[in-house]
Amino acid sequence: MEIEKLWEEVRELSLGTYSQVERLESPPSPLRFLRDFVSPNKPCIISNATLNWPALSSWTHPSYLSDALSSSTVSVHLTPNGRADALVPNPDDPSSPCFASAHVQRMLFSAALNLISSSSISDSCVAYAQQQNDCFHSEYSALASDVDSHISWATEALGYLPDAVNLWIGNHLSETSFHKDHYENLYAVISGEKHFLLLPPTDVHRMYVRDYPAAHYSYSQDTGEFTLELEKPLRYVPWCSVNPYPSSGDRDRELTSFSLYFNGPKPFECTVKPGEVLYLPSMWFHHVRQSPDDRGLAIAINYFRYQVCILQLLTINSLSIIQFFAGAKDSEGF
Repeated sequence: MEIEKLWEEVRELSLGTYSQVERLESPPSPLRFLRDFVSPNKPCIISNATLNWPALSSWTHPSYLSDALSSSTVSVHLTPNGRADALVPNPDDPSSPCFASAHVQRMLFSAALNLISSSSISDSCVAYAQQQNDCFHSEYSALASDVDSHISWATEALGYLPDAVNLWIGNHLSETSFHKDHYENLYAVISGEKHFLLLPPTDVHRMYVRDYPAAHYSYSQDTGEFTLELEKPLRYVPWCSVNPYPSSGDRDRELTSFSLYFNGPKPFECTVKPGEVLYLPSMWFHHVRQSPDDRGLAIAINYFRYQVCILQLLTINSLSIIQFFAGAKDSEGF
């Protein structure tokens, strides 16, 4: 119990007791952003941050994206349920989970957009354009003039340009399970809404991070069916075990198995709307769902910065010290 109390006190001291993400009505000065959010490793939402972007109006027109990307081939991630990079039953032992990656299909953008907007569980195939590794510059470069190449006040505060810019196009079924990134993340919504659950790095003990065998989906266009196979040679991926929205049939088991999450402080919750930017600091755990626009699409741009400032490194190092002392606790919490 003492270690849980220590984690709780660390969270309260650094972030307070509220479960809402602070919202700014306009972009902050670089100094304020660095002092109040980057240095303490604290998220925020900036409203009215991208209203000057042509994308906010042009990308909502029915034919604009298809016309602009008429000759572009893009990567689309296909799953049977909309949850890529998530835990699913192991194909060799359904009683235990594995970490499943999506089937990635290259196709013309017009076909990709149609597949995403028409995806449904009844079709047993959900499409999500979520290729990373700077996909905006590699696959969607025809749209470059529609958004800013970087967020100027964040760039000035952090002292460097983004290392990668990614485009995300999904629908109401697209979901991202709890995970963390080692990068500074500025997430700008263009259409639809993104719903985030956030937990700070100091709550790592509540996420039940465990090693799971890696698997990947394969999709047959002829049969319209997925197969899930474990990777060979076998590889293990550390991943968060918690599903914050368990089904009614699994709820009692999930609440018992992951009691530190469900019985502890609530995660920070926020909804990011068009024209808004979420600053998501490195190492924060986040779970993402989305509500589409009237075309059935949710579209966002995110800017990844791979460098971590020295103050964040000190925060992470302090966290590592706490984890060291917590190491004697059984591995169920890590």
